[in-house]
Amino acid sequence: MTEQLESRQTLPTRDRIVHAATQLLTEGGRDAVTTRSVSSAAGVQPPTIYRLFGDMEGLLDAVGSYGFASYLRDKVEREHAVDPVDDLREGWDLHTEFGLANPALYTLIYGHPRPGVQRTAARDATEILRGLVHRVAAEGRLLVTEQQAADMIHNAGRGVTLGLIGTPPADRDRAMSDRVREAILAAVTTPPGGGTDTESGTPAEPASATRHAIALNAALPASDADLTPTERAMLSEWLGRIAASAH
Repeated sequence: MTEQLESRQTLPTRDRIVHAATQLLTEGGRDAVTTRSVSSAAGVQPPTIYRLFGDMEGLLDAVGSYGFASYLRDKVEREHAVDPVDDLREGWDLHTEFGLANPALYTLIYGHPRPGVQRTAARDATEILRGLVHRVAAEGRLLVTEQQAADMIHNAGRGVTLGLIGTPPADRDRAMSDRVREAILAAVTTPPGGGTDTESGTPAEPASATRHAIALNAALPASDADLTPTERAMLSEWLGRIAASAH
């Protein structure tokens, strides 16, 4: 205990406060993280917290980013699967596993949504998800727009994870996450092989024009076609209309 205290005291003040708040959150939940408890655990005066973080919400946002850092690093640094849809599967599983291993932290980040307000950690995770969805779109395998796919996957994954967190461990149906994941992926992506299910050989839906419009829109920013900014904007709008026309 003495060694841990000495080690903590050698940290910069900001890091010491974040570490103390993270430990309090993990051990006692959101209600355990108060100005008094954090200042006492970190060995600082309460005004120091407000000087460095603005308010307790600022501190909690820093705690979320700190706790989420290793998870986000694993998502970014892991080797991409050959099939971009498999990347989405792995990302979903990493997300769920993180939530179940860190319920207090996950609930802090995702458990109390407010319109127009999103924790920094959640925004970072969303950007990574959008990158994974973009890979699928570029291969012509999205059935909905990139934004719709990202929103559907994000909201379903968050709901499943929070539901599992709220269920006693002995009663958790971990296979439910797999079932919901596959249902969502089936709703937003096509199988490999040009829209044909490689197992059954039956055509996948919907019409290929929608998928090709989404794919072309995804590839447009990297295209070296001789188009003016206005022409690119118009083409992107037209492609977006085609993509949305099937929904």
